[in-house]
Amino acid sequence: MNLLFRLIFQLITSRFRPQQSILDAAVLQMRVWPTDLDINRHLTNSRYLALMDLGRIELMLRTGMMGKVLKRRWLPVVSIATLRFRREISPFERFSLHTRLLGWDEKWFYMEQRFETARGVAAVGIVKGLFRGPKGNVPSQELVGLTGYEGVMEKSEFLKALDAFEKELKITENID
Repeated sequence: MNLLFRLIFQLITSRFRPQQSILDAAVLQMRVWPTDLDINRHLTNSRYLALMDLGRIELMLRTGMMGKVLKRRWLPVVSIATLRFRREISPFERFSLHTRLLGWDEKWFYMEQRFETARGVAAVGIVKGLFRGPKGNVPSQELVGLTGYEGVMEKSEFLKALDAFEKELKITENID
């Protein structure tokens, strides 16, 4: 992770933020620093994905899942991350990263991560991932149960569309 100081700050300050349901969005407030810029003098594309890692960590911290996941030696694995840029985020500009769980099936979690500034939505990402443990993939419902949520998430039309998107991406599996 190339955002070590932000991660350390996040871990320290997370103790003072309220716990939340796994179905609520976790919000991180941030600012663009000079080390986040590219040659075009705005938040570089690669930094968005790294910041999205912090957003997913925030969701695990706020739902009380982080300690339980680490204790079981489960690790998050991203399968697909797609990002749509709408407007740039400028140097020193404040922005918020909203991470919310869209749903899950037996194996996969689907999340939306939205970058918002005072000028509106700057970028929206969709992430598909799972957790792996020493014995293999962790069933999604088992992980969700760690948060105290007892409900079951059925696939919506949106999640079916994500599956179709993944099938289209299978073309890349043949590239060496």
